[in-house]
Amino acid sequence: MGKRKTALDHLSSGREPHIVHLIPPGAPGYREADGGAMVVSSPAEVNAMVRRLRSGELVTLDGLRAAIARRYSVAVACPVSTAIFLNMCARAAEEQREMGMPDAELTPWWRVLKKGGFLNPKYPGGTDYQTMLLEAEGVRVSPLRRQPAVFDFAERAPVDPLEARP
Repeated sequence: MGKRKTALDHLSSGREPHIVHLIPPGAPGYREADGGAMVVSSPAEVNAMVRRLRSGELVTLDGLRAAIARRYSVAVACPVSTAIFLNMCARAAEEQREMGMPDAELTPWWRVLKKGGFLNPKYPGGTDYQTMLLEAEGVRVSPLRRQPAVFDFAERAPVDPLEARP
């Protein structure tokens, strides 16, 4: 049996995004505008998009998926694979942190939240670790809920990870 792949191995797998046609042309529900298609992204693409988020900027997983779908002019980005690839990014960043990579060079996975601004308990270290990383950037997390969430998420403008930056 071979050596188990690390998250970094998965991130650099060379996998390419691809389009899946969900609704054939002419079938009920088909829309010409998006072709009834879904994009299955790649770990590297998700990682690159998350790396564009600056300190204190936040996006939801749904916002990330919408940006990927816009990039390919399709209806949606696969929710399952995007979530898996995001988790790979988080685990790869933590592997790099353990190897001594400076924090400023890590993929800021903690800036991607669940719908409604909720923290993700499936990330490395759970919500406590994500809270610590967010609060280090000045983002307040509310501990008053069953599941922690960003305190002022509703007032924050959502960030588009595809937005052109200087």
